[in-house]
Amino acid sequence: MPTGPTAVVYTHGHHESVLRSHTWRTAANSAAYLLAALEPHHRVLDVGCGPGTITADLATLVPDGHVTGVDNAEEILDTARSAAAARSLTHTAFRTGDAQALPFPDPSFDVVHAHQVLQHLGDPVGALREMRRVCAPGGLVAVRDADHAAMTWHPPTPGLDVWLELYRSVARAGGGEPDAGRHLRAWAREAGFTDLTATASAWCFAEEAERDWWGGLWADRTTASGYADRAIGLGHADPARLERIAAAWREWAAAPDGWFAVLHGELLCRV
Repeated sequence: MPTGPTAVVYTHGHHESVLRSHTWRTAANSAAYLLAALEPHHRVLDVGCGPGTITADLATLVPDGHVTGVDNAEEILDTARSAAAARSLTHTAFRTGDAQALPFPDPSFDVVHAHQVLQHLGDPVGALREMRRVCAPGGLVAVRDADHAAMTWHPPTPGLDVWLELYRSVARAGGGEPDAGRHLRAWAREAGFTDLTATASAWCFAEEAERDWWGGLWADRTTASGYADRAIGLGHADPARLERIAAAWREWAAAPDGWFAVLHGELLCRV
């Protein structure tokens, strides 16, 4: 990881409750804005690939090309390699690397993709410059990030208001920007991109099984993940407060009229 003003701490870590959501992600539910632009021969870089479920999906869409996944946590790359191997995807590779100093020459890729990455970085503009550097002329840099302040839910659950305030404060204390979705276009312009297509989309959790899953993983993440450790270590919360927030997640999940929407900013940047 970088040091100095761009240093950042990944808020979530790789606890099971985090991977429960990360392994749910697919190209269809997390990168739909990009898929029409992919061509079979494309060389794709997936920055911050995590457990590799999106990476593997992208590989199926470029059968004559190649997909490289990069993440700064070697332990999660073993999971990504297993995901690719389970689908017999031989045109994939995974390696460690820092999004703010990508370990590739320029230009190495036709498409550079990053999902839920820029919000965790101390220098998102620098990361976008790096993505542009390794992308071939005429290629695409594609980024998608949530905007926590724009998340909304029903019924009103005061404990979730407390969760949102706490999460945003912990993320910012770690050097990130939890409301990254709204900043993507401005960051890309600052990074030197001029040909931009900005869109937005949302995840929505409303059916009983969806509520149980989303509320349950956030209840567990609130009390047992790296985020919980960070919140306590920074003095932003104590275990009792985190237990109350977890109970609020379960309360929301149990509500028959429960509904939760996660807004994402999306950006296609032509190099």
